[in-house]
Amino acid sequence: MTYSDGTRVVHAGLPEAEVGDPFLPGPVFAAPYHLDPVAGQVGDNGYGRPDNPTRRRLESAIGELEGGPALTFASGQAAITALLLSVLRTGDTVALPSDGYYTVRSFAESTLRDLGVQSILVPTAGPYPDFSGVRLVLLETPANPGLDVCDIREVSARAHAAGALVAVDNTTATPLGQNPLALGADLVVASGTKALTGHSDVLLGYVSTNDPELLAKIETWRKHTGAVPGAFDAWLAHRSIATLDLRLARQSQNAAAVAALLSGRDDVTGVRWPGLSSDPSYPVASAQMRRIPGVVSFDLGDAQRVARFLAAAELVFAATSFGGVHTTADRRAQWGDDTGPGFVRLSCGIEDTVDLLADLRAALDQA
Repeated sequence: MTYSDGTRVVHAGLPEAEVGDPFLPGPVFAAPYHLDPVAGQVGDNGYGRPDNPTRRRLESAIGELEGGPALTFASGQAAITALLLSVLRTGDTVALPSDGYYTVRSFAESTLRDLGVQSILVPTAGPYPDFSGVRLVLLETPANPGLDVCDIREVSARAHAAGALVAVDNTTATPLGQNPLALGADLVVASGTKALTGHSDVLLGYVSTNDPELLAKIETWRKHTGAVPGAFDAWLAHRSIATLDLRLARQSQNAAAVAALLSGRDDVTGVRWPGLSSDPSYPVASAQMRRIPGVVSFDLGDAQRVARFLAAAELVFAATSFGGVHTTADRRAQWGDDTGPGFVRLSCGIEDTVDLLADLRAALDQA
């Protein structure tokens, strides 16, 4: 039977019911496990780095939601590093989003370049180059922090025609917002630190693919480097996924209301939210995504006005992550993003919409 998103996230990755056991067994904290002293058999678990039942249950849950087997990592950056270093070799070229997560570009300009891998930067909204000679095309859609959206199916078809692999960073959308593997991508990579787990209390990353050869390469890389999440982090993440549908629903509702509020103010410019019918990304986002995430971007002109806005707001925390249950705002230029000094990425939490709007309105008036 096919279930809806709310049901899927509640039951994803749970083991078969056993009398007396919890729905989601607690984390298994183990480095070694008992072995058969005669035959040397290890069963399902031999050593904690490659084997942990808590981590496997989480990977099963994420795989169900993304539509392909998943491997989890200690952070989103660990996951994307594993993908890049597993796929790319000296002499290869990788196409990266020019407006995506800045640490990926920094990694390409340092580590990948030192390894002899060339990178080209492509805007998420295009125009796109000829991908001939490119080994991997990495998309991030919606892009963080500018929220441009690209047509995954179209770009994947163009890349595949040129012989390139396609990976999609699904951090902002989450697997309940879109399923890149079903749209033609070869791999999905994401930070589970953000909306997937949503409580701002765990670092996590994952890669998902239906290609067994790619999955095996990435799993071997993880085994050799040890970039695994801890058992408690894996358990926390699995527990949190159960409320993903509910959290996203409120966050998206809040984002729609916030975007409408900001769009109606003369003292706010550059409002972006792909769910706005006036947004440049709306045509693609409305056709490709099942729901629009709770992130809105806008510009207040300068750093001083952003500071006054954040000081006046009572419900908005200044923080550099996003996707959590608390509304947060980040002036991205302070971290080196190629944005204006007054550019703000606002991540809507799950506060009551009326309260959040009143707080934003008052803070903007004071700023």
